[in-house]
Amino acid sequence: MSAEELETEITAGVTFWGYEADGDLIGVMGIQHVRDVDLIRHAYVLPGNQGRGIGSSLLAHLQALATRPVLVGTWTDAEWAIRFYQRHGFELVSPEQKNALLKEYWTISERQIETSVVLANPPLPGAQV
Repeated sequence: MSAEELETEITAGVTFWGYEADGDLIGVMGIQHVRDVDLIRHAYVLPGNQGRGIGSSLLAHLQALATRPVLVGTWTDAEWAIRFYQRHGFELVSPEQKNALLKEYWTISERQIETSVVLANPPLPGAQV
């Protein structure tokens, strides 16, 4: 993410949290309060540091800050990311809910809507099993 993109996200209300090791930033994750939900945004852990609980720690911290249902959107093909969120209590929403939620809470293209999924915690009524 460029500095300009980062500034745009911060201006839009995304609060970023980082995970440091030996003074190096090795993981980031953001949370954005949008109307009646909290969105997990921009979750990244540097390669070579993945699988060590960094993403889990960041997610747990953000979930503790959340005051409303938490939603996260990711690419349909990012099966590893979907599994990560499912391990942490998130459930996929139905395709119909996904389309409505992405249009309601995110500003993304129709193409991104077509190729994305949404997970919720706590699960929404009608979530996929």
